[in-house]
Amino acid sequence: MKVVVGIDLVQVSDIARSLEVLGERYIRRIWTADEIAYCTASPEMSTARFAARFAAKEATLKALRLHDQGIDWRAIEVRQTPAGWCELQLHGDAAALADRAGWISASISLSHEGDYATAMVGVLTRITTDTEQQ
Repeated sequence: MKVVVGIDLVQVSDIARSLEVLGERYIRRIWTADEIAYCTASPEMSTARFAARFAAKEATLKALRLHDQGIDWRAIEVRQTPAGWCELQLHGDAAALADRAGWISASISLSHEGDYATAMVGVLTRITTDTEQQ
């Protein structure tokens, strides 16, 4: 087994600009209905929550070691547990890619402060050959 890590840092103000300019179309293109519900439940935290989840999606793409493949942003979902922790839920193509890459389990951590939001994804994988990952 080996550990694979992805990390990303996002400016909250960049997400705020995109939300302002592109509005609902942008929101529905990037986040799932559950993510939208969580992020908008607290209007004063909404933009920071969207930014942290955007960083999580980017960190997940890095952990998947994608080269030229494109996947639906909503195939990567951050779920809030009743205890308040976040979990990563992969759907469709993202789940298939993770399976082919030998993912056994994944853990995610999000944070936001001021104008920055960050996320880190740590994955335990089976060691696979390069041909198995393609």
